[in-house]
Amino acid sequence: MTLNALLQITLYLALLLLLAWPLGITMAKIYGDAIPPWMRWITPLERGIYRLCGIRPDQEMSWSRYALAMLALNLLGLLTVYLLQRVQSWLPFNPQAMANITPDSALNTAISFASNTNWQGYGGETTMSYLTQMCGLTVQNFLSAATGMAVLAALMRAFTRRESGVIGNFWVDMTRSILYILLPLSLLLSLALVGQGVVQTFEPYRSVHLVQPIEKGATEQVIALGPTASQVAIKQLGTNGGGFFNVNSAHPLENPTPFSNILEMLSILLIPAALCFTFGSIVGDHRQGIVILAAMTLVFTALLILCTSAEQAGNPLFQRLGLEVTASDTTPGGNMEGKEVRFGIVNSAIWATATTAASNGSVNAMHDSFTPLGGLVPMGLMQLGEVIFGGVGSGLYGMIIFALVAVFVSGLMIGRTPEYLGKKVEAFEIKMASVAILVPCLAVLLGTAIAVASESGRAGIANPGIHGFSEILYAFSSAGNNNGSAFAGLSANTPFYNMMLGIAMLLARYWVIIPVLAIAGSLAAKKTIPLSAGTLPTHTPLFVVLLIGTVIIVGALTFLPALALGPIVEHVLMINGQG
Repeated sequence: MTLNALLQITLYLALLLLLAWPLGITMAKIYGDAIPPWMRWITPLERGIYRLCGIRPDQEMSWSRYALAMLALNLLGLLTVYLLQRVQSWLPFNPQAMANITPDSALNTAISFASNTNWQGYGGETTMSYLTQMCGLTVQNFLSAATGMAVLAALMRAFTRRESGVIGNFWVDMTRSILYILLPLSLLLSLALVGQGVVQTFEPYRSVHLVQPIEKGATEQVIALGPTASQVAIKQLGTNGGGFFNVNSAHPLENPTPFSNILEMLSILLIPAALCFTFGSIVGDHRQGIVILAAMTLVFTALLILCTSAEQAGNPLFQRLGLEVTASDTTPGGNMEGKEVRFGIVNSAIWATATTAASNGSVNAMHDSFTPLGGLVPMGLMQLGEVIFGGVGSGLYGMIIFALVAVFVSGLMIGRTPEYLGKKVEAFEIKMASVAILVPCLAVLLGTAIAVASESGRAGIANPGIHGFSEILYAFSSAGNNNGSAFAGLSANTPFYNMMLGIAMLLARYWVIIPVLAIAGSLAAKKTIPLSAGTLPTHTPLFVVLLIGTVIIVGALTFLPALALGPIVEHVLMINGQG
């Protein structure tokens, strides 16, 4: 680690936490029916939406009704995105005459954007029309992000209820998430990105003359354009991650400058970090949110340092060629393969760690070109369950699930019924927590096993051997945890991978959300238990350690054998000069 790297990491974390605190407090007021005065100009629009849609905001829902409303909206969004792709060649705003997309690819993409995964098996500038990008993908970015935030709002609200059969109104939580949080932040970020040079236009693609002919004397190059800034803003803020262009935020028209780069990196983790403060405010104890944020930040920082160190150390095999291997504050070096020279190793490592700590999946460098340990970090962060910050809403409710498991384990140690925030944690909550934790793990490991064992799965591998296995494991880790990033060597836009990864995305999203809402309903129906001498304090450094240990142990026990077959053995071979 160089001094420059440490300073950049420190600056990033400091800015993130500084911005997260006021946003988190504001979101607590929004979900708590105390709209800040400076935002009340939006209230008439909110009421108009309720009247137009026939929604009664004062009518709360049981957890099952809440879940059905959520599923209905997500299914509608999935079908809309699918149909837009299938008929886009007959619709307007298609300046490059994009063809209709095949059924398996369209279904995979529809599932991906409905589940907040945004896995892309296609190149945006060669596949999607402007209309599909705007009305399908960008709209779904808002809806899928707001879904996660609404589910979290219901869970947080459940801790404050006593013997109640309702947890809120899904339509109200969705509407407020979009109107008061996602839309204003996206507008501000879009304007900032346009100011940095991110393209935002409906004009057709441009042909430009080249200074020097390339590719058999070609003198012109077609430059893709489109309404990009608006999609980039919500893809980052909503931890969606799908790129308008094929190379995502490594593209100079998606991420043109170092300033746009830091804005996009901050926006990836901004709302997930802020929601920790929201949680503490809603449950009436700010320390509870700070404890969870501390656990997330400690794990994130440790893995970020590991990723940065591995990339700055570079590949020792180059020593045999007499080339510079390690980077210093004054000497270039390290592993620059697959990275943008505009951003360098440190900003690439921060982005890779942030995008996989959140369920974002956008990239400004190619993860497939990272060193084995550098690539292990983003893969491992996904395999921890996307709870180290995680997606908007989904990361925090995933971490709360681990907190319930942590207090349950501690309760077993002393022979006492565990409690969390005044609620007894009993068999039903632990069963639902087990489903929420284990189903994504099953999707990753079983999907990887089927792909490796089948001819159709092996056919997509561009790099046979150990790294090919890592590419498949990464793909299912990404889909099975709703991330969306990829190791580039796997050809995944095939009927086999489109269907297998689509199934993994559905399992990882809805087999987690449903148990979380069931837990919310159960907690809301319970009495509040007063603190006693036997209650485990959940606002102390000890609980931070216990929570981190629970997350790490579950991830290690589940995925360490698979990682040992991929990036770990790759690293051993690399340092021994064998590959």
